[in-house]
Amino acid sequence: MDQKIKLLPIGTVVKLKNVDKPVMIYGRHQLQQKTRKTFDYIAVPYPEGNLTDEFNVFFNRELIEEVMHQGLISPVEELLREKVESEINKDKTDENPGQED
Repeated sequence: MDQKIKLLPIGTVVKLKNVDKPVMIYGRHQLQQKTRKTFDYIAVPYPEGNLTDEFNVFFNRELIEEVMHQGLISPVEELLREKVESEINKDKTDENPGQED
C-alpha cells in the first residue's frame, strides 16, 4: 500500500510485512511519544488487543502486506477519514516544502 491508498477504518485487521502476528488498527495519524514521529496508524496485536503500551505498533500504510478484515465504514467514518488524510497531507507538505506526492 502507498500514500495513494485511502486510510483504513478503525477495527481493521492487517498483516504487516516482516511481522508474523496480525494487528488491529485502533488509531490513525498517531504521534509516537518515544520517537516524536507521526505514523499513519497505531495498532495492537490481534486477537489479544491492548495489553500494555509496550505492545502498541506504530506503522505507515506502505508496511501493510494484507488487509485481513476491514473495519466498519460509515458516513461518519468517511468524513473523519477525509479530515485525517488532509492532516497527513498537510504534515507531509510542511515537512517537505516544494515536493508533491
